[in-house]
Amino acid sequence: MSGIQASSGYRFTGDTKFWNSLKSAIAASSGFQRWLLERDAQFQKLRLEEQVQRYLRETLETLAY
Repeated sequence: MSGIQASSGYRFTGDTKFWNSLKSAIAASSGFQRWLLERDAQFQKLRLEEQVQRYLRETLETLAY
């Protein structure tokens, strides 16, 4: 298992294979695709990892509101 750095700086041990699979599933979802299209071209140049993290963060912030 490898460590995954959370945006808060907290480091936890996670299953990289599981995260990669989850990240791919999220990126293939219609919600993510629609969300990505709403972003500017600069944002779309980010690594998939960063895009998915931002998508999840914004989604959770919306749900928390």
